[in-house]
Amino acid sequence: MNKKMRRKDRQMSEADTIKVLKSAQYGTLSMLDTENKPYGIPISFVYENGMIYLHCATAGTKLDNIAHDNNVCFSTVTDVVTIQEKFSTRFKSAIIFGKAELVNSIEEKRTALIAILNKYCHDFYEPGLEYIEKSLAQTNILRIQINDITGKEHK
Repeated sequence: MNKKMRRKDRQMSEADTIKVLKSAQYGTLSMLDTENKPYGIPISFVYENGMIYLHCATAGTKLDNIAHDNNVCFSTVTDVVTIQEKFSTRFKSAIIFGKAELVNSIEEKRTALIAILNKYCHDFYEPGLEYIEKSLAQTNILRIQINDITGKEHK
């Protein structure tokens, strides 16, 4: 994408943007559907090894859309505070442009699922590992290869 951010004074460093990606609980995956119409879904995710990983089923609209056009935008926001008296909001956000693709490697799928387990269910790590091994063959993982990343903060 590489468009210039209008409010440069709010642009975060890449390191701070990655902190947002690591701490955010959910994001929005945006893509074109098979009729070239916008399609966006809120989704859980993990940032791992410089990529975004998403857990998904083995069939569905998301996969149909990715097969049609794998260019995606992924965004997330953290630290949101409404400042009513100033009619404003504090936040930190990250926007990514990249290409989504299915992970075919069993080891990379396992690594991504363990990262998701650590993020969302760390108190159930051992049972989670068992669940991963039982469901690995019936689970898809999407990987977003990041082409462009920007972060914005309003203090």
